[in-house]
Amino acid sequence: MVKKIEILGLGAGDLEQLPVGVYKKLVNAGEVFLRTKEHPVVAELEKEGFTYTSFDAIYEKHDQFEEVYEEIVQTLLGKAERETVVYAVPGHPLVAERTVQLLLEYGPQRSIEMTIGGGQSFIDALFTSVKMDPIEGFQLLDGTSLNKERLQIDQHMIIGQVYDQFVASNVKLTLMEKLPDDYMVYIVTAAGSSQEIIEKVPLYKLDRNVSINNLTSVYIPPVKEEQILLKNFSKLREIIAELRSPTGCPWDREQTHESLKKYLIEETYEVIDAINSGDIDHLIEELGDVLLQVMLHAQIGEDEGYFSIDDIIEGLSAKMIRRHPHVFGTGKAGNAEEVVQNWQEIKKQEKGDEPTSLLEGVSMALPNLLRAFELQKKAAKVGFDWQEITPALEKVKEELEEFVHELDGTEEGMVRAKGEFGDLLFAFVNVARFLKIQPEEALFETNEKFTRRFQFVEEKVKESGRTFSEHTLEQLDQYWDEAKRTGM
Repeated sequence: MVKKIEILGLGAGDLEQLPVGVYKKLVNAGEVFLRTKEHPVVAELEKEGFTYTSFDAIYEKHDQFEEVYEEIVQTLLGKAERETVVYAVPGHPLVAERTVQLLLEYGPQRSIEMTIGGGQSFIDALFTSVKMDPIEGFQLLDGTSLNKERLQIDQHMIIGQVYDQFVASNVKLTLMEKLPDDYMVYIVTAAGSSQEIIEKVPLYKLDRNVSINNLTSVYIPPVKEEQILLKNFSKLREIIAELRSPTGCPWDREQTHESLKKYLIEETYEVIDAINSGDIDHLIEELGDVLLQVMLHAQIGEDEGYFSIDDIIEGLSAKMIRRHPHVFGTGKAGNAEEVVQNWQEIKKQEKGDEPTSLLEGVSMALPNLLRAFELQKKAAKVGFDWQEITPALEKVKEELEEFVHELDGTEEGMVRAKGEFGDLLFAFVNVARFLKIQPEEALFETNEKFTRRFQFVEEKVKESGRTFSEHTLEQLDQYWDEAKRTGM
């Protein structure tokens, strides 16, 4: 016996839209299984004595749709082991029908033949209803699993499976991540049928529509307003390309990887300043300036034919997956320290050949306080380090004495003192490392503190009506101590 499931589409609307061949198979079949009876064609066929078995009751048994679909599919496969099964679904079987996809996946594993019968999908009818030309580019998305990252707001968007207020609410909130609350959208129900309803509403009212049912889709016209498109990464890429084009900005066209180096350093420090200030709007702006530097370097690479932003993103994405096997693979990491250890081990494997020095990888471009910190960390990994802080503190005292000793007033002594001063700073960095203090951050905070207190002193001098030169150092120190007492 041939084991077979014949899958038919009920179309997007009423009986008038149903192909004659599908109609004949439905009415002549001994038994038809329906995913749902909630469809205009079913009500009209019932008047002609149509009999069927509906799976609507299964929806009430499960909390997750995937569980519903699995039970429907397993029931159909079990029936097909004994007889040919006719299964009918709304629209076209191959458009937004999860049960059909599961049948096509599982059926061959059990030697069950699958055939697909016609049935107009809701897409064709919806094109006509909202008068859109799909050649302009469109997206068909599932309202039950909508993701903002997939939205292409510069194209026509059709969102299906918007069958109740709950799904409509989730769709609304997701769209609001990209679109203004009052952006006009279309709620289309029973497209192309005699019961067709098309309503144009602002996005914030999407889930307030009482006519939403299992024949409802949402149509979102493509965005034309440039201000809305500014959130799109593709728009940013377009802007940077235009700035570097022959008709763009003379300054941007002249830039090279070399000329932009200083700006990347400056913008990075301004991000740190924004983080320390706690000003979110400032942080957003400064992160944008860092991204601008990345985009300019990427566009220069593309203009020269070497690489593009796509290569940068691809490389970064691949590296993140490789170096996080505890997230994307079977690796294990119980805490942040194990994550760092795994990262370093994977990085070492990726680099291949053994480095000529253990200190390789510490960039010469780092601020020297931070570079000293990183060099010491590298050396400590192979045991070139004290086991506790006391010797590190003694080293600071030793270097301080040597520095003071060289301050003999001679030119040769000052040359040696410079070297000892560097040694003293290096020894202090070592103490910071033992205490898990980032020296660059500590010095930054001290600079900020000095700035606040000195500005307080400036205000006091101004209030006194005298100049700095008319104050003694003791008087200025009093202002300074007052600043300290106020918590500056």
